[in-house]
Amino acid sequence: MDYGTFQGVYTLILMAIFISIIAWAYSKRQKSSFNEAANLVFADESVHSDSLNGEQKNTSARI
Repeated sequence: MDYGTFQGVYTLILMAIFISIIAWAYSKRQKSSFNEAANLVFADESVHSDSLNGEQKNTSARI
C-alpha cells in the first residue's frame, strides 16, 4: 500500500465520519433533546437573577 492509497482510504474514512455526524445531528430522534438544550439558557434566568440580587445585597452590606 503506497502513500496515495493511504491518503485515499483516510479521506474516505473521514468523509464517512463527517456524514455520520451530519445524519445524527439532523435526525428526528435528536430534535427533542436539542430543543431542550436550546431552551436551557432561558430556564436559568430566574436562578441567575436571584443570585444577582443576593450579590447586590451582599455588596451593599459591606459598605
